[in-house]
Amino acid sequence: MKPLITGLVALGLLANTGCIPQPAHVTHTTLADSRLIDLTHAFGSDTIVWPTEQDFRLVVQQEGETSGGYYYASNRLEMAEHGGTHIDAPIHFSRQGQTLDQIPVEHLAGTGIRIDVSAQCAGDRDYRITIQDIERWEAAHGRIPDGTIVLLDTGFAKFWPARREYLGTELKGPDGVRALHFPGLHPEAAAWLARARRIKAVGIDTASIDYGRSTTFEAHVALLSRNIPVFENLANLRALPDLGFEVIALPMKIAGGTGGPLRVIAVLPLLR
Repeated sequence: MKPLITGLVALGLLANTGCIPQPAHVTHTTLADSRLIDLTHAFGSDTIVWPTEQDFRLVVQQEGETSGGYYYASNRLEMAEHGGTHIDAPIHFSRQGQTLDQIPVEHLAGTGIRIDVSAQCAGDRDYRITIQDIERWEAAHGRIPDGTIVLLDTGFAKFWPARREYLGTELKGPDGVRALHFPGLHPEAAAWLARARRIKAVGIDTASIDYGRSTTFEAHVALLSRNIPVFENLANLRALPDLGFEVIALPMKIAGGTGGPLRVIAVLPLLR
């Protein structure tokens, strides 16, 4: 097999140096040299969606043997753009932002880091990740390079798919929205990541980049108004190191979409 991922692992291992090597120094790697971690929750009847959204439905249309002598199965999907593991396109909170199909594919893949704030969130369901949390990560690992995909690990993925534990409530509709309690990114930290670290994208293992109590969604605005896409309801972040991996986050390419279902993976070097 020819190389499918060019320099992904090599670039990830160099992330803590704060610089990206010249192409001549990039080694080519194949999937055979890597291990993949799926950061996506499966879509099904228990998929968690925003309290005002329709639940995910897989409607069986055909299933069984046909008169032609072969087996045939076909389903229909009914789902919200913003349910389960999904992407927020910039237009979701920015009138002039990119729609889902307009996001450059280069913004959906690149060097990733994981910032572990699970200890802070364990003691406060309404915790908002701060600039200081990010600076503590940098004190241990070095400055976050421009163009990084930042993944925020609150530890809340362990609650999936239990709505009460994950969202803080089982209520639906407007009452459910008012009862939400889960961590998110502080708007000041979101703006700082966009401005001072020029990140490529940001992801989190909760239902929103804004904490559950938010009514103004300022972290969304700070990121999406700068055409920085957001990945929400991520899985398996606990399986990642703090750095040394790449992220590939490919959504359904929906023309005019404000978001959509996302299949996202982390690519790590094989353990030797």
